[in-house]
Amino acid sequence: MTDIVYLNGQFLALAEARVPVLDRGFIFGDGVYEVIPVYSRHPFRMREHLLRLQQSLAGLRLDSPHTLEEWEKLVVDLIERNELQDQSVYLQVTRGPAPRDQAFPKQVVPTVFLMCMELVAPPRELVEQGASAVSARDIRWDRCDLKVISLLPNVLLRQMSADVGAAETIMFRDDILTEGSASNIFAVENGVILTPPKDNHVLPGITYDVVLELAAAAGIPVEFGHFEKARIRRADELWCTSSTKEILAIVELDGQPVANGKPGPIFRRMYQLYQAYKNEVMRHG
Repeated sequence: MTDIVYLNGQFLALAEARVPVLDRGFIFGDGVYEVIPVYSRHPFRMREHLLRLQQSLAGLRLDSPHTLEEWEKLVVDLIERNELQDQSVYLQVTRGPAPRDQAFPKQVVPTVFLMCMELVAPPRELVEQGASAVSARDIRWDRCDLKVISLLPNVLLRQMSADVGAAETIMFRDDILTEGSASNIFAVENGVILTPPKDNHVLPGITYDVVLELAAAAGIPVEFGHFEKARIRRADELWCTSSTKEILAIVELDGQPVANGKPGPIFRRMYQLYQAYKNEVMRHG
């Protein structure tokens, strides 16, 4: 069961959790969030996720309501209250309830909410066959490095792929690859992994970091750059990565095959490395 949540100092059943309608998260989307994957009841890279949460809070000029140590204790306490072995812990902090005014309230009482969700890896057949994606213009704001709850552009972009049964929408800003609507994007060209660098148009993904670390350990070269759509369309391989998608090959983009339309050898190597890392490291804390 995953029905125990944390809200403003209390652990309670999800059905009992209530937030005021004047909460600025509800009125303005004024808040941030984070998602921490949990494998065999061990939170993965919790400190890195919480540091990213702190960076997002700082970007919104919102003081963190907890220290890193306090956040860690809350996450562990919540995991202990829920039964799933593999889950993801969702954390959300808003600027709290206040009269509706776009300017910050003088007295901020943030709303802090945590819940658990089941973490399910992509099915084996999807990994073996690969997924499809569509492309779209990146319509988001200019601070995509902040993990904010104002996700309407991402929702609209993700729905574009959902409408056609695709797994992801790959975004381009001024014809340059940024990321997926809910993932980071990698391509492969002549045995070299291509990916955008971390900047204000890309969320600094934790799984993104894992992939780069595994590639470095395996001696697979990586090139960071601002890659045009035409080059991405010609790539030998295309992947998306996230804590829920793990590493997933994209074999069709906008109805056209990527290379031969099958997951490529670099993907298969990286997928094996990722699964080994998950079983040997993630599941053992």
